[in-house]
Amino acid sequence: MNGYDGTHATYIPTEGRGDRGHNAMAMIELQDLEVAYGDLKALDGVSCAIEGGAVGLLGPNGAGKSTLMKTLLGFNRAGRGTARLFGLDMPKHALEVRQQLGYMPEQEATSPKVSAVSFLTYVGRLFGMSRVDAMERTHEVLNYVGLGENRYRKMETYSTGMLQRVKLGQALVHDPKLLLLDEPTNGLDPDGRLEMLALIRQVAAGRGVTVLLSSHLLPDVQQVCERVLIINRGRIVRDGSIAELTAAREGQYEVRVRDNPGPFLAGIEAAGCTWRDEQNGSLVITTSDGEDPRFLFEIARAKGTHIRHFLPRRGSLAEAFLKALED
Repeated sequence: MNGYDGTHATYIPTEGRGDRGHNAMAMIELQDLEVAYGDLKALDGVSCAIEGGAVGLLGPNGAGKSTLMKTLLGFNRAGRGTARLFGLDMPKHALEVRQQLGYMPEQEATSPKVSAVSFLTYVGRLFGMSRVDAMERTHEVLNYVGLGENRYRKMETYSTGMLQRVKLGQALVHDPKLLLLDEPTNGLDPDGRLEMLALIRQVAAGRGVTVLLSSHLLPDVQQVCERVLIINRGRIVRDGSIAELTAAREGQYEVRVRDNPGPFLAGIEAAGCTWRDEQNGSLVITTSDGEDPRFLFEIARAKGTHIRHFLPRRGSLAEAFLKALED
């Protein structure tokens, strides 16, 4: 997918931009950012930097996710601190920043009485393309998001999944360096959700576009993102990689035994281990830190059974999310 440079009617191959995820300059840089609505601080001292890749933004309702998105778009003015995108202060340089920024809102942003082709061509024209170039770019993007021949129908006839593809397409039509996605799988059925996530993954990993994905669906973030920001009460309460947050837990194992679990459980208790039933046929067994887990197999053999499933217990993003909110 070729990209429009936002200034002249020429197309620049995405590969020609180099690895945008490893630029020296941060795509997003927030420093002690405060945004208030009257006496309510929606953002209260937010600081972070995003240099590239796919980053998830998680938080409960009212945590500040939407306010942060609006601030990045230049719609909110900070009462304290700074927000910089591509090294440019917001909202002072909002127009310049938006030439390099794509946004897929949660709310409907399409025009029901026109076709997807007409709508994306109009969006391309807003970014300064000639009509010919905007039309060419529109068809490239609609092919990319998989809209097919439906692109010529009025959008009032579209399914929710088709409208979501159009919204993603309008965010990509000017080939942005940074993509802000607000609940991109909202209203989709399971198949449509998986297709949308695959598209976002390809945009981030295959096209080198930096993605900030705001969602309340933790599995969506885990499928697409390498890093997560957890925000609560206007503050970032956790910032880390998905791999770090879901790392194997020292001394914890997920175990299933073939039969005769009672004597096996008595045996591990006698050895100083604790356990809990996961209600799915699995047991979570906790041993002393650093202890070789092979003794569990010896206990099973001694108690007349054997272990048929054994894995180190990994943390879940849901557990990390809840712990961050509690802390």
